[in-house]
Amino acid sequence: MKNKPWQKYVLVAAGVAFLSALSISEYVDQHALRDHSGAFPVKPITLVVPYAAGGGTDITARALAKASEKHLGQPIIVVNRTGGGGSVGLMEGAEAQADGYTVTYLVAELTTLPHLGLLPLTYERFKPLVQTNMDPSAITVRADAPWTTAEAFLEDAHAHPGKLKMGNAGTGSIWHLAAAMLEQKSGVRFTHIPYEGAGPAVSALMSGFVDAVPVSPAEVKKYVDQGKLRILAIQADTVSEAFPSVPTLQQATGLSVHFIGTWRGLAVPRDTPDEIAQTLADALIKGTKDEEFREEMRKHGLGIRVKDAEAFARQLKESHETFARLIPELGLSRK
Repeated sequence: MKNKPWQKYVLVAAGVAFLSALSISEYVDQHALRDHSGAFPVKPITLVVPYAAGGGTDITARALAKASEKHLGQPIIVVNRTGGGGSVGLMEGAEAQADGYTVTYLVAELTTLPHLGLLPLTYERFKPLVQTNMDPSAITVRADAPWTTAEAFLEDAHAHPGKLKMGNAGTGSIWHLAAAMLEQKSGVRFTHIPYEGAGPAVSALMSGFVDAVPVSPAEVKKYVDQGKLRILAIQADTVSEAFPSVPTLQQATGLSVHFIGTWRGLAVPRDTPDEIAQTLADALIKGTKDEEFREEMRKHGLGIRVKDAEAFARQLKESHETFARLIPELGLSRK
């Protein structure tokens, strides 16, 4: 049966409407959540933290979110996405919609996990915004532990290979690598126990499930101040500002171990428009200058090291290249 003339017009009109709807949808996608003036943002920002609550990354993220959201005019909501030593949160952040509404707190593990075969992406999937801080590894034990010096701790580890349990923030985490480097330099062997972040690893130390952790000074400061934990040494070239009386590993044992620790910074998916990334970066940099943020960092013993997007991009590249060499040397590569 032939269509009547008026039916053809209906079909054409329907087709035009369908195509128009597609065009409108594409326009909305390309200009997502901007008002008629082109403003950004117009809804809350999600900040993905790839570790559990309570660790240095989580503490920094929450302090910075609070300090920066007033410069954006929208709330910044921190969400913890744990798993895979940080890989779950990093992958979620990289694969998020590139509209500026999902920001990820990048950690040093972004440049270690790919070389371990534990993360199918690299820093190149992100557009850097700002680096916020840097912290060394602090070899920490319970206050009632039999070791009062790093030298005594390593002597015991040397005499009993595999006896001492070293907790870390996950297989392939920077704190796992800190302990592995200590093994390499000192000739000892630990039993490595992975947790989903530094916070759970420290809790395990407090409960006696592990003998030591090599996390940042910030992640143990509260318990050290309470007299429950003791830092034996700092794996860095200089002492920690938070614990100036604690020696470096070289001072304590004579071992030549340069800085190994974590850095943290924020980024968005690679294809995020530059003007949106710049808006976010400007607000976050202002947040790092906020006295309330800096006081919170000092209170927790977190080191502040701010770098703009360009400098942070260089840090990412250099760290990636460093661990590309170091991880095979430590015999940890699974690729």
